[in-house]
Amino acid sequence: MACTSCSTSDGGAPKGCKNNGTCGTDSCNKLTVFDWLSNMSPSNGEAIFDCVEVRFKNGRKEFFRNSEKLTLSIGDIVATVASPGHDIGIVTLTGELVKIQMKKKGVNHESNEIPKIYRKASQKDIDIWSVARDREEPMKVRARELAIQHKLEMKISDIEFQGDGSKATFYYTANDRVDFRLLIKDFAKEFSTRVEMKQVGFRQEAARLGGIGSCGRELCCSTWLTDFRSVNTSAARYQQLSLNPQKLAGQCGKLKCCLNYELDTYMDALKDFPDYDTKLVTEKGDAICQKQDIFKGLMWFAYTNNFANWHVLKIDQVKEIIAENKLKNKVSSLEDFAIEITSEPEKDFNNAMGQESLTRFDQPKKKKKPNRKRKPNAEGAVVAAPAPNKPQQGNNNNNNKPAGGNPNKSNKPHNKPNNSNKPNNSNDNKPAEPRKPIIITKNENKK
Repeated sequence: MACTSCSTSDGGAPKGCKNNGTCGTDSCNKLTVFDWLSNMSPSNGEAIFDCVEVRFKNGRKEFFRNSEKLTLSIGDIVATVASPGHDIGIVTLTGELVKIQMKKKGVNHESNEIPKIYRKASQKDIDIWSVARDREEPMKVRARELAIQHKLEMKISDIEFQGDGSKATFYYTANDRVDFRLLIKDFAKEFSTRVEMKQVGFRQEAARLGGIGSCGRELCCSTWLTDFRSVNTSAARYQQLSLNPQKLAGQCGKLKCCLNYELDTYMDALKDFPDYDTKLVTEKGDAICQKQDIFKGLMWFAYTNNFANWHVLKIDQVKEIIAENKLKNKVSSLEDFAIEITSEPEKDFNNAMGQESLTRFDQPKKKKKPNRKRKPNAEGAVVAAPAPNKPQQGNNNNNNKPAGGNPNKSNKPHNKPNNSNKPNNSNDNKPAEPRKPIIITKNENKK
C-alpha cells in the first residue's frame, strides 16, 4: 500500500505526503536527501530547474523533466512516462539540488532522453495503483512456488507493479545464470500481466528489503549508502578482527560494508609500523612478530625456539634493532629492549541510583510470620498455647519434676515461672488462665 498520509482532498487532487516524504511508512525515509537549497531563490531572474526526482517502490529513484510547468513540491504523487503506459511515483526532490544529484549519478540534465511527467496523479490513478500494490505479496508467494516446481536455483525477493497495473517486475537473486523462459510463460498465464525479470545482487536485495543490522540501526544500504564497494577479508585483517563469518557477514550474506569505513584510518596508522613479517636477529635467536597494537604503538615478538614467551617492544625499539641488523650486527637479546605492561585497575563506579539492578522492582515483600508455632527448647520442652476456657485436669507433673530444677530458668530466664509446679489448692477444677502457657516436660524419672 501507498503511504497512508498520501491521501487526496475532497476535490480529487492529491494532497501528497504530509511529512514531506519522510513519514517512515512504505520506505518513505529510504535514501532521502535533505533539500538544503529549498529556502534559496534563484538569482538574477533565472528559471527554476525543470527536472525533479521521483521515488518509486523501495527507494528506486529516477529523474524526470517537468515539461508541463507543473507546480510540484516534495510529497506530490505524479504520473510519469513508462514503457508501456504510465507509472505512479512520489516527488522527493525539486529545484537546483536535483541538478547536483544528476551530476552525481552521471545523468546529463541537458539530454533529450530524460522522461517526462504527464500530470499530477488523480484519485483514479491512485486507486489503480493501490489495487496493484495489494496484489504484490500473494503474487510473490505463488511465484516462489512456481520457481520451485521448475527446480530453478533462484530466489524471487520482490515484485513491483507498474502504476497502471499493466506490468510486473520480478526481482530475483541467483548465483549462476538461470534459464527462466518456461517460468515467464507460467507467470504470464497465472497472473495475466506483462512480466519482466530483473536480476539483482545480494547487496541490492538487502537494500530493497531493508532491515535492522547487528549494530541496532537500519541497514546502511537501505538508508544512505548508494555505491557498493567490494569488501575483502584483508580489511578485517588490517583491523585485527577475528575472521568469524558469523560476525563479519551482514544480512545479505556478504562481508559487512562497514568494514571499509575505518580501513583508511588503520592503513594510515600502519604506515609507521615495520612490516609484520619482519624478523629480528639476536644472539639468543631469531624473533618473529606475533601481535600488533595499532593504538598504543606496540609489537609483540617471540623467539622461534620459544613461542610461549612474548616480549613487548615499542616501534622505535623495533626500528633500532632493524637498523642494527642491517649493519650485520646482532643485539644481545629482546629482554634488553622489552617493556613491562602494567594492567590498569578497573574503575568501580558507585551505584547511587540502583540502576544496575534489573530486578530491583521484582523483589517480593517479606510476609510477617505468625508466632503461634511450637518451638522446642534445648532439653526437649515444647511450649504450647492452651485453648481458652478449658478446665485443667489435675496436676500430675509434680512428682515428675527432673533433678536440677526448672529447665526454663537456664534456657529462658526472661520467661515467667510456671504456676503448674506449685501445690494445688482446694479448687482443682478451676479453669486455667489463657494468657499463661503450659510447659510439658519429658518424664525422665519414670520407670
